[in-house]
Amino acid sequence: MPEIIKTNDAAKPLGAYPHARKAGNLLFLSGIGSRNAVDNKIPGLELDNDDNIITYDIEAECHSCFANVKAVLEASGSRWENIIDVTVFLTNMKKDFPVYNQIYSDYFTTVQACRTTVEVKSLPTPIAIELKVIATID
Repeated sequence: MPEIIKTNDAAKPLGAYPHARKAGNLLFLSGIGSRNAVDNKIPGLELDNDDNIITYDIEAECHSCFANVKAVLEASGSRWENIIDVTVFLTNMKKDFPVYNQIYSDYFTTVQACRTTVEVKSLPTPIAIELKVIATID
């Protein structure tokens, strides 16, 4: 039976699902966003009184999202360099893609994972980026 992975070093899942599951030497991460593991806040996000987004910081969210992915990988016995496939969900492709793509290239220069990037209307919280990752386990 696949092993279920949960960690306190990444933002808590929003529902009845784990951070990741091991199946053989593969690791499947659930969608991982930019919420902070300590206080659940989204870095750089400012909401109005009706919870509408006033401003957000895609750069800060990328770094936080990648840190959450790294924390789940390490809690699972894997590592960043073992990522083989990434699906990236952005809520504003036109505005955010150039910044995200540059930050992504900084993190993934030597990893060379397969990647798909798609725009979605929204994500379950007012985050601007989420990653779905498959990695190997040494």
